[in-house]
Amino acid sequence: MATTTDPVVQKRKQREVITKAVLRFCGDSGDGMQITGSQFTNTVALYGNDLATFPDYPAEIRAPAGTLPGVSGFQIQFSSNDVFTPGDSVDVLVAMNPAALKTNIRDLKPNGILIVNSDAFADSDLRKAQMTSNPLEDHSLDGYRLFSVALEGLTRAALQELGLDTKTMDRCKNFFALGMSYWLYNRSMELTYKWIEDKFATKPLLVEANKLAMRAGYNYCEATEAFQVSYEIPPAKLTPGTYRNLNGNQALAIGFVAASQKAGLPLFLGSYPITPASDILHELSAYKNFGVMTFQAEDEIAGITSAIGAAYSGALALTTTSGPGMALKTEALGLAVAVELPIVICNVQRGGPSTGLPTKTEQADLLQAMYGRNSEAPIPILAASTPGDCFWVAVEACRIALKYMVPVIILSDGYLANGAEPWRVPNVDEIPGIPVKFTTDPTGFYPYKRNPQTLARPWAIPGTPGLEHRIGGIERQNVTGNVSYEPLNHETMVRLRAAKVEGVAQDIPDVVPAGDPDGDLVMVAWGSTYGAVTAALKTERAKGHRIGHVHLRHLNPLPRNLGEVLGRYGQVLVPEMNLGQLVLMLRAKYLVDAQSYNKIQGQPFKQSEIEAKIEELLG
Repeated sequence: MATTTDPVVQKRKQREVITKAVLRFCGDSGDGMQITGSQFTNTVALYGNDLATFPDYPAEIRAPAGTLPGVSGFQIQFSSNDVFTPGDSVDVLVAMNPAALKTNIRDLKPNGILIVNSDAFADSDLRKAQMTSNPLEDHSLDGYRLFSVALEGLTRAALQELGLDTKTMDRCKNFFALGMSYWLYNRSMELTYKWIEDKFATKPLLVEANKLAMRAGYNYCEATEAFQVSYEIPPAKLTPGTYRNLNGNQALAIGFVAASQKAGLPLFLGSYPITPASDILHELSAYKNFGVMTFQAEDEIAGITSAIGAAYSGALALTTTSGPGMALKTEALGLAVAVELPIVICNVQRGGPSTGLPTKTEQADLLQAMYGRNSEAPIPILAASTPGDCFWVAVEACRIALKYMVPVIILSDGYLANGAEPWRVPNVDEIPGIPVKFTTDPTGFYPYKRNPQTLARPWAIPGTPGLEHRIGGIERQNVTGNVSYEPLNHETMVRLRAAKVEGVAQDIPDVVPAGDPDGDLVMVAWGSTYGAVTAALKTERAKGHRIGHVHLRHLNPLPRNLGEVLGRYGQVLVPEMNLGQLVLMLRAKYLVDAQSYNKIQGQPFKQSEIEAKIEELLG
């Protein structure tokens, strides 16, 4: 077999410099597609490319092998320029079986590279994927550059001297495919070698097997006549600094730790595991040396009520969940509003209703966050726009909660939670301070005596001499905090709580539209639609359209100048992964004829979809 230093091979092969590429790995859950994609992503990030990823988990946790519901995918776009999305269509598709091919082939570009594991295309495999003919033989793939590779057979041949059983050897075939991908894009295997050594440190035979399989995949491309061209994507010109590759859940966890350090408070997380929010609990459990306490509660209600108790005792308190869990926390959310304690509730949204689509993304919990409680119980709401932005949203949510003594909701989603990007690690002095002052002087103390600027009530730690007081879900008397059923007092307290939330707007910067400051159309968006909308804005402005983009981080209250900004444009377009929830809010508050553009498929918007809608509206 030829090696990378073979002068004959080096002369035969061509290397083409390009600016970007989109690669997708797909196969069964047991095929290791998420590991394969993550390793490729880390290598690309270390090289210096900008990137965005989209891990797409199967709809069923243990779907039968080889069936359509069991397909797992991982897509990455990497470039020497700015990247805003994981890509609309795919340049290279690696399919490990017929089901993976069937569910993903529609996204491969014409004449795109298709690498298929030919060992998985027996008649029984085709039946599992509901195929009546073999696509490797019926010419249905003639529009692509097909490379039919016996991944299992070649992996077994590479590992035959190690004495492993067939099942163990076959589990290494994803690293054979990874080695092929590294050759295709001229990437070093050293980082993945190190990962393999760390991952299987106690199993040296598996270390050798996976490294051998990856080298075999690389050398296969080097030796075979089929692969004539490899590609080089130069590093991106990123802002100078220290970068790390991270996903949205990791960013939220780090942001919460940073906020607790800036506030000088211990951090408490009370949470019940639920996809796709569970990783925040896993991440924070590793930060005990930063004063972090994690509590895996017996249910969602215990998760949030434990956070309320932690806030009462003087901690920076969090709870995390996804849509169905948010529903279960509703009554305790009302309690947090009533007792006016600072907690942060993070909802990593997924497809619903009920159990819905646990592994698929959606942003349909906005109205739940706004109104999903009995009576008048307003809560500030923030939404992250990118995986890296999750860090800053976590810090901002904690700041608001502590300054105004209110519960705050963060809306993320499955796309942000699992997607990754290069994130510049900020210097400590770039993170704003979060001053916290506990009340200690009993002179003139009342539990609901308010700060005139923020309307926040005092934060008195239980056990502080002279500051004894009662809190609870029954209405309190203004200032004294005593139980009160008096009608006018109730109205006073309801209005005070609402005014406090509205007062958060004084800390929200005015919106400045991206693109044109006025024109024919403005897109108003929130959450993970940011990437597709930003990319579409650039393309459509290059065509001569006068359009802008307002991306909202603060959803309650809204920025003070938003209504004035919307009035500068002829049309307002609101792309959302729901049936039009922000549109309802904008129409009600500003009386604008906002146009809704909706997608509810468990998949993020594509750039091309946003572009098509813009051109439809502008004629």
